[in-house]
Amino acid sequence: MRKFPLFALAVAVVLALVAPAAAQSDLVVGVVLVGPNDDRGWSTSHHEAGEYVAAMTGATILEFESLNPADTPETTLMDVVEFMVDDGASVIFTTSDSFEEDTNVVAAAFPDVTFINITGSNAIQSNSIVEGEHAIMHELPELSPANVGNFNTYMELPRMIAGCAAALASESGHIGYLGALINPETRRLAASSYLGARYCADNYRDDMSADDITFEVVWIGFWFNIPGVTLDPTEVAQGFLDGGADVIISGIDTTEAITVAGQYMAEGDTSYGVPYGNVNGCSEAPDACLGAAYYNWGPAYLDVVERVVDGSWSQEWVWWEPKWDEIGDEGFYTDTDYSVGGYVFGDALSMETRETLKAFAQEIHDFQTDPMNAGQIFGWSGPLSLQDGTPLAGDMESVSLLDIWFLPQLLEGMTGASE
Repeated sequence: MRKFPLFALAVAVVLALVAPAAAQSDLVVGVVLVGPNDDRGWSTSHHEAGEYVAAMTGATILEFESLNPADTPETTLMDVVEFMVDDGASVIFTTSDSFEEDTNVVAAAFPDVTFINITGSNAIQSNSIVEGEHAIMHELPELSPANVGNFNTYMELPRMIAGCAAALASESGHIGYLGALINPETRRLAASSYLGARYCADNYRDDMSADDITFEVVWIGFWFNIPGVTLDPTEVAQGFLDGGADVIISGIDTTEAITVAGQYMAEGDTSYGVPYGNVNGCSEAPDACLGAAYYNWGPAYLDVVERVVDGSWSQEWVWWEPKWDEIGDEGFYTDTDYSVGGYVFGDALSMETRETLKAFAQEIHDFQTDPMNAGQIFGWSGPLSLQDGTPLAGDMESVSLLDIWFLPQLLEGMTGASE
């Protein structure tokens, strides 16, 4: 893997070009990260996906880290893509919906290169999710150049497990959710954790009900801390625990939630964290970790790359469902050559809680694999309302996938800003 450093692109180009060639084939794949590849969360998982493709295909991976206004203010996606294309890239993954609009621009400039934006909506109109009456209820983006696609995974399901774990472990019923910036993706993932917490409080605890759950969301303003621009996620996490929460669920790319929970736990305050994004998220503070909802992008990357190489890829918007073959003592969807998302159990789980989470996962499995539930996501059924009271789904009615994808507000009962 050849990696561009974080400083000026001109210097990065020189260093990349003199790096020794390690490729075993002519295939060159670009990966553009919004954060550093060692953030132990979102960007680390995309870095690992590049390594997976290299191991499986012998491809050369061109990686650019931390393309964001704070770390690389004078570098644009076009700057990065121009170099990658000049160096032979035929597939480029832009790994943040912050790159969504710019991906369309660079794709138009390089029509012979395939661009995959994760986790945007560039190509959503090419998928059947937009068919039917709900399609006209949302302002869908214009269809992108034909060489742009998207994929994501049903992270809503691992995030529901995170909410369940939080509700099972919490003594107070007060759960803090450390959010990134506000958009439909971050709203629906926070809401999924909330739904999981309420469900498990109602169905798996004798001493707590759904209405005993306090679910507080604080958004820092970006995917990770930018001093002077965002809220400090360490201070937000401390504020949760000082304010009565005893579990923090992370929705940001980095590890502050589990780090702070571990510090409080070490000082004798029973506090737990649920990191997000990477299978090794618990390593920061294993004694305080209830598990990690993680991405395993390698199989999705490899699928795209192989189809580009054999000429069968065409524009698509894919929402991958986790694979359900494995629910074990360490977690589920854990086959890294198979499933694109998963949840790994943390050391802070008691054996009883671990078995309860496995039972909850089995419920999700049974629902998602029932043909009668095609096009639905477990837990997303009524009665549900948005935060302002607008009905989202009536009693026993399922929320459409499109309404989940473009969730316009947090759900009723959640505390925190929706816009």
